[in-house]
Order: sequence, then C-alpha cells, then structure tokens
Amino acid sequence: MDNLHSGISKIVINLMKGVVYRENDLPGWQQLISEQVALSHYVSVMGLSLIVDESEGYAFLKYKEVEGEEEPLPRLVGRRQLSYPVSLLLALLRQRLAEFDASGEDTRLIMSRDEIVEMLSTFLPTGVNEAKLVDKVDAHISKVVELGFVRRLPGKDNSIEVKRILKAFINAHWLNEMDERLKEYQTYLQTEKPQASGERRADTSV
Repeated sequence: MDNLHSGISKIVINLMKGVVYRENDLPGWQQLISEQVALSHYVSVMGLSLIVDESEGYAFLKYKEVEGEEEPLPRLVGRRQLSYPVSLLLALLRQRLAEFDASGEDTRLIMSRDEIVEMLSTFLPTGVNEAKLVDKVDAHISKVVELGFVRRLPGKDNSIEVKRILKAFINAHWLNEMDERLKEYQTYLQTEKPQASGERRADTSV
C-alpha cells in the first residue's frame, strides 16, 4: 500500500468513527482537506458521501440517497431512533443556535443546564418534581452528548457547548417533521402518565 493510500485509509477510519473536527487534530484536518477529492472517490464505492465544512471546521460521512430502483448498499451503521424528548431537545437547540447566529455576538453557543431545563420543561409532562425533572433533562443531555451534537465543558459540568455540526443534521425538513411529531407528542402527554413519557420513540433519527 503506497503512502497516499495509507494516509487516506487512516482518515477514512477516523471518519467512520464519527465526526472529524479541525480543532482536535489540525495536521489530520489539513491532510483531509488536501486529499478531499481522493477521499470522496474512496468512500463513494461504499455508498457514502464526504461532507466537509471548512468554515466551521468539521467533516463527516453521510449515506447517499438511493434514486429510482437502484438497490441500496447495506448500511455500515444503522440509524438511531430518538425519543421524543431527545428529538425535541435537538430541535430546540437548533432553533437557539439559529437565534444565536443571527445576534452575531460570538462564535460559540454556551448554555447552562438550568437554561436547557427551562427551555425543555415547557414541553415535558407536568406533575414531575424539580429534582426528577433535572435528572430527566440530564439524561436527555447525555444522549445528545453521545450523539456528538453538544459537549460538556471540562471543569464546568453544568455548562454545555452546542456544536455547530448540529446545523448539518437538523435541517428545515427534519424540523418540519419534528413539528408534526411534536403535535402528536403533546396529545400523547395529555393521555399518558408522566413517568412513561420518556419511553416512547419518535419517528425521527440521525
């Protein structure tokens, strides 16, 4: 295997593990940018597209849309179904990020856990005491951290940075679908017990 092919393979392995960020590995990022065309061809045979946002500093792999009667390739990683609260949290964070960008105040959106609790509590079942509500929201935040859309700031467990890659996944189409699911969810909350609400799944996925 020549050095070029070896270098591309290493980048692809990193991309298969998840999102590649410029801030985490500048040399690796520079190589990714310089080999972007070759990388795109390399992953294309696996039914993948390379998505790169140089201005925001991230790159990831996305499955190509299958057209017509073309047989789709097997997925290397399955889609993950999201609960209603997690889907809702993603939608609200995406909206907050849009508002933040419009203000032009800074480049990093940092939110406290209390802000997220307040933002989400309006849509969650009533009748849950504050301690349990905070625990539930913490669990939802942890799931979004696992998905890679936010991160807890080191030494500041109650501070959350919303990653800008959220904009690439939560688009207008996703938000429109979520709006319909939210209407279903609000009806659901009126008919189900609060403790069961977190178990239901939305028809949204990432």
